Amino acid sequence: MLSKGIQILKALGPGMIITASFIGPGTVTTMTQSGAGFGYSLLWAVVFSVIATIVVQEMIIRLSLVTREGLGEAIQSLLQHKVGKFILVWFILIVVTLGCAAYISGDLIGTSLGAAYLLHLPKHVVAPIIGIIILLIGVLGNYDFLEKVMIVLMVIMGLIFITTMILVQPDVGAVFKGALIPTVPNGSMLTVIALIGTTVVPYNFFIHSTAVHERFHSIKALRFARWDTVLSITIGGIISAAILISAATLIRGEEVSSVIQLARPLEPILGQAAPYAMSIGLFAAGLSSALASPTGAAATISSLLGWKGGMSSKKYKTVFACIIIVGIISSALGFEPLQVVLVAQALNGMILPIVAIVIFIIVNRRGLLGDYINNWKWNVIGGLVVAVITFLGGYSLVDAASQLF
Repeated sequence: MLSKGIQILKALGPGMIITASFIGPGTVTTMTQSGAGFGYSLLWAVVFSVIATIVVQEMIIRLSLVTREGLGEAIQSLLQHKVGKFILVWFILIVVTLGCAAYISGDLIGTSLGAAYLLHLPKHVVAPIIGIIILLIGVLGNYDFLEKVMIVLMVIMGLIFITTMILVQPDVGAVFKGALIPTVPNGSMLTVIALIGTTVVPYNFFIHSTAVHERFHSIKALRFARWDTVLSITIGGIISAAILISAATLIRGEEVSSVIQLARPLEPILGQAAPYAMSIGLFAAGLSSALASPTGAAATISSLLGWKGGMSSKKYKTVFACIIIVGIISSALGFEPLQVVLVAQALNGMILPIVAIVIFIIVNRRGLLGDYINNWKWNVIGGLVVAVITFLGGYSLVDAASQLF
């Protein structure tokens, strides 16, 4: 039993990258705002997002290990009609790439919030420096190095945010009620969508598919790949929930712009270390997300266009570099127009249901997966998840479009 546990821990990797990817400045801010605005009542949305992410990502690893191809190649094989295939592939490619490019400036600025406090430097100075560090990691590093960096960042976030939750002594009964009984308080619908949308991320499907190939080499590793996915994403969900719970306990009813606001009520417990703890946690979350945006664009384009060589290929590294350079320049100029972010949000609301439906169709193709297709139980669970994702994606699309027009 002990040796099996050690094997499972050693298998952790691709799932940790996905988890570190979705816990970014947006997730930290959304969790903080949700807790401050609605207390523990929206914890169920975090629980659902964890379940939904595990369900979809499990389909991805099964597909990748059985076919030894990426998600993009599977999408290519889905349609026989050349025009339909061209439209689907290039629509997904363009939308995901534009989304990564649109969000990268915000990721770098979000990362710089924590570092700027620690270093006492302006955000527009710190953000480009962080961008250059990420550029070097992507261009000079490989999968193994990325995996190690993401795991370290996950450990930092876990230690800071979970410890904070324990120290503030939340109402345990109210926490379980919020986690297990779905409620949608007045004015909370968009927050519910944000809570789920920051966890179930389209480009993570492609990152996971690529990472599985780098880490595991045959279908025999499926059991360990599943453990990696379940454990990693569950840990990520606990970290996200810890931020929400801490905010609900400490700053309920306050207007929130950053998780650093948790520092003030934490000072009686942590003293002068409180703002530094929150800043380090925000920095770790931001760095992981800023690493993920260019990785997501590179993985998506490589997979859809059938580029070989994985994360070590020159083409992959070129896309990575182009996306992060966009972020370096835009963050240095303070360029993050609301219109661009709203367009990215609208496109994300459109692409997430499409990709989720496509994945669901692919993993039901016996000719592709053989005995590893979805069984009826997995189809019921997966179908419900895809249906909810489709509804929330449509709602997000309509909301973003209404703000644009």
